[in-house]
Amino acid sequence: MRATPQLHTFATKLQATMKALATIGLLVLSNAFMTLAWYGHLRFKDYEWGRSLGLISIIFISWGIAFFEYVLQVPANRIGHAEHGGPFTLVQLKVLQEVITLVVFTVFTLFTFRTEQFRWNHALAAVLLVAAVWLVFKK
Repeated sequence: MRATPQLHTFATKLQATMKALATIGLLVLSNAFMTLAWYGHLRFKDYEWGRSLGLISIIFISWGIAFFEYVLQVPANRIGHAEHGGPFTLVQLKVLQEVITLVVFTVFTLFTFRTEQFRWNHALAAVLLVAAVWLVFKK
């Protein structure tokens, strides 16, 4: 018994959707580590163990955290890239990654740096970034 064309089409779409979700999930996790590595050290002064750390120590700690960013980022790009069987072009991957970076950064900032203020121009910039994603995916 052979699969019907409709079943094959459904399976193909499901596989593309799973790859897209895996790519997005890995990018979110990757960006969480990246944001922590790049900006999390700014809060080390809030902890007893972090007050006496020098710049070299901070750099090595951040590199250690950023290692996990790469462990997640590289597979995300391989899974998601069209030439490797994924659903996204290189430009789509990059724009998607940038928007995810800003969303993760915003959430991180709201919870970690409560003194930072978000203004109307930040919201407008976010809307324009969403428009950029829409444009990149428009065929």
